[in-house]
Amino acid sequence: MTIPSSSPRRIVIVGATSAIAEHCARQWLAEGPSTLTLVGRDAARTERVAADLRVRSPQSAIDVRTTDFEDPRAIQALATTLAATGAIDIVLIAHGSLPEQQVVQADLEANRAALQINAVSPVLFAEAFAAPLQHSGRGTLAIIGSVAGDRGRRSNYVYGAAKGLVARYAEGLQHRFAGTAVRVVLVKPGPTATPMTAHLANGGRALAPVDRVAADIVRAVARGTPVCYTPGKWALIMGVIRHLPRAVFNRMDI
Repeated sequence: MTIPSSSPRRIVIVGATSAIAEHCARQWLAEGPSTLTLVGRDAARTERVAADLRVRSPQSAIDVRTTDFEDPRAIQALATTLAATGAIDIVLIAHGSLPEQQVVQADLEANRAALQINAVSPVLFAEAFAAPLQHSGRGTLAIIGSVAGDRGRRSNYVYGAAKGLVARYAEGLQHRFAGTAVRVVLVKPGPTATPMTAHLANGGRALAPVDRVAADIVRAVARGTPVCYTPGKWALIMGVIRHLPRAVFNRMDI
């Protein structure tokens, strides 16, 4: 999709306070002025992200919106309001949380909340924006999943199940828009250095730099790549893990 240079891109980022989302926004604005809408749950935190981006790109129009990320009516109203002011070029759905597996095993309310914010909420946002993209006949919807969704593992199977739902949903949305100019990009990051994964870094896990992951996402959105593993090595790693025989897999502590 080519956008005239005189027409700034319209970009909507849901979950704009996430580190990955913020770095994607920085890279998009570095490419040129944009009309950017940041959607968050916490107005003050989202406004702090917006203030930083306004300094980086004074020529861009940067707006902040807040909504209830678990209320279907509020999500639909937000998408309808934003679409009413013109065609949207890029939607990035980036919110989520990383629950402790032992906690969600023992606490069904925590389990429900983890599934809600990591699976149901992203899908509702994607569905709400799918219709405006279809109506305008163009645009890219990117939704962040995870390599954790590729195979259920004892260490994080509730989170993995949520991201697996996102992956199946994105596949269906891609099928829906096949043959059109609407693109759906499913992003599958490996462990990334963000505040959400700080406890993994403290445990000695190697984490990908967030700016590198953001660069991969921005590139995938520009190309309309159906599935983006980032860093790229995770495509090979998860390909091996998905195809391990059950008898071998069940002996692994992963």
